[in-house]
Amino acid sequence: MRIDNEMKLEFLSKSQNESFARSVVAAFIAQLDPTIDELADVKTAVSEAVTNAIIHGYECQNGHVTIVSKIMGRTVEIEIKDYGKGIENIDLARQPLYTSKPELERSGMGFTVMETFMDNVEVDSQPGMGTTIRLIKTFKSM
Repeated sequence: MRIDNEMKLEFLSKSQNESFARSVVAAFIAQLDPTIDELADVKTAVSEAVTNAIIHGYECQNGHVTIVSKIMGRTVEIEIKDYGKGIENIDLARQPLYTSKPELERSGMGFTVMETFMDNVEVDSQPGMGTTIRLIKTFKSM
């Protein structure tokens, strides 16, 4: 599929950058004239993915998170990548209520939230190398 527009953002894995990342992606996809609900869905999914990268990928240590967003027609693909510790068991991590950080009172619903609000969620992770989450959503016609 032809890429109509693309942007790349890289930032330190600091919790205060989560809202920044969400806002940048929202501004980028605004050109598709999404509904308020569609925009909120994407912002929520991006927040979850970025928070996972910061808390789980880097365990609150400094590292970099990269977001690449592509628009192809009415579809947006958002790739969120960290270079942290990776996920040993992706299937387990995607189970509702599973958390590897119960001491932080995490709900274990990050992937479930992403899957609820996006059309497709792909996860690629290598222990010791990092994780890439690909969020895909097609917006209604204008």
